[in-house]
Amino acid sequence: MISIIVVDDHPVVRDGIRSMLAGVADFEVVAEAGDGVAAVDLAAAHDPDVVVIDLRMPGGGGVDAIRAMRRRGLRARVLVLTTYDTDSDTVAAIEAGATGYLLKDAPSSQLFDAVRATAAGESVLSPAVAARLLSHVRSPQRTAQLSAREREVLVLVARGTSNKLIARELFVSEATVKTHLSHVYEKLGVTDRAAAVATAYDLGILG
Repeated sequence: MISIIVVDDHPVVRDGIRSMLAGVADFEVVAEAGDGVAAVDLAAAHDPDVVVIDLRMPGGGGVDAIRAMRRRGLRARVLVLTTYDTDSDTVAAIEAGATGYLLKDAPSSQLFDAVRATAAGESVLSPAVAARLLSHVRSPQRTAQLSAREREVLVLVARGTSNKLIARELFVSEATVKTHLSHVYEKLGVTDRAAAVATAYDLGILG
């Protein structure tokens, strides 16, 4: 039996989701909430397998609730069920610790499968959200964060140029080159020159 908490600020929507889930033999809806703050308290009290939660709710949104559950070390896995599929929503929710992300226009069978997969710790993304996240990872958003000078340094690093020679070519100090590199590492999420170059090729920064 998979225990579930349903969180949505619209009572009619929440009742509909609860009724759908309660009608499935291996599901048990143990509680429901109208905002993220209440959701965290209920998750602590009931220790459910899955929290099915909306994102944008007055009095406490879904992303903040997910972060709070993770901070408190709660066992529950989170399935986001929402109408929002913008980059800011999807990426924030996944980074906060959501196991799954489904849109409310999904058929009930997909919701049931998503709840089971989430309970098992499997990542679940609706096709539209998966495509958006993949686009986010591959898009120039991370590329655009690099300054023109940081890109120049990265190009020279890719050619195997030492910091000393980069400094000479760009008419800056070695300390400045190291500063630019540290910024590049941070923005690309890497820790060394080789990883920076590999990631840059992956993202299309280096052709």
